[in-house]
Amino acid sequence: MGFTEAVRLFFKNYVNFQGRSRRAEYWWPFLMNFIVAVVLYSLMVSGSGLGAILYGLFSLAVLLPSISVVVRRLHDLDKSGWWYFIALVPLIGPILLIYWFCQPGTSGPNQYGPDPKGGHDVTVFE
Repeated sequence: MGFTEAVRLFFKNYVNFQGRSRRAEYWWPFLMNFIVAVVLYSLMVSGSGLGAILYGLFSLAVLLPSISVVVRRLHDLDKSGWWYFIALVPLIGPILLIYWFCQPGTSGPNQYGPDPKGGHDVTVFE
């Protein structure tokens, strides 16, 4: 999955909290959000009122899609979306989430849906 496809899916599935998301579907939009936020934040800090407005609008625009892709990424790891609240634990929580998000998802289907990579169905051979 490339950058443009991942960003397109990020905004297309902005309220989809079901299913699974691959690592690329999380990390490419993360990179895009980081770069845009840095640019808009630098405009805001430079004293531009327009920069502050654009930064606020951008933050609001990506809030819900960011939460939904995190939940789907946790589903890909066969974890409940409620694990997102571990980020509230200082230092340990965010580090644990970063570690999990760098891990490959479970291969084959899990309780949250089929493998987004199109992995084989292991029940065929049973």
